[in-house]
Amino acid sequence: MTSRSARFDDLVLDAVQLIEQRLGRELTGLEVAVEDVPPTDPAPWESGIALGRLFPAEGALPARVVVYRRPVESRARDDELATLVHEVLVEQVASMLGMDPEDLL
Repeated sequence: MTSRSARFDDLVLDAVQLIEQRLGRELTGLEVAVEDVPPTDPAPWESGIALGRLFPAEGALPARVVVYRRPVESRARDDELATLVHEVLVEQVASMLGMDPEDLL
């Protein structure tokens, strides 16, 4: 039996693979993480509860995309969860690469 968080992690990994296929290359140097909830100090540009966040590369630290599991789960039915996870990751990766998210869908 797989836990909800483990299933969510699998959805995130699947979405990363789909994005890499669409790009035609691996997202080397990008770390992808899942956290249960966003921090209580939202970024100045965020309104409401964040579903994901991009932390750009800084010095020796690689770029990092975080997907917030509980807010994403609360906004999607089970049959829509994979799609929403993919959309959240596409938005963050496109922002990192300076692309239009539509180009990665």
